[in-house]
Amino acid sequence: MSHTKPCIVCKKSSEETPVTKFYHKNSAFYICPQHIPVLIHNPQELIGLLDGADTLQGG
Repeated sequence: MSHTKPCIVCKKSSEETPVTKFYHKNSAFYICPQHIPVLIHNPQELIGLLDGADTLQGG
């Protein structure tokens, strides 16, 4: 039985698109290539999706 890992932003599963695993505050999350730039440059867009996103600084 496979477990799909959804992107935290668009909710596409790992069955639909590649996803990358990352860790934040000792929890694992998944994000697809389309939304990695959000994580890097505009993490404030993850407020409500990722605990503490309001304190992350974009690069």
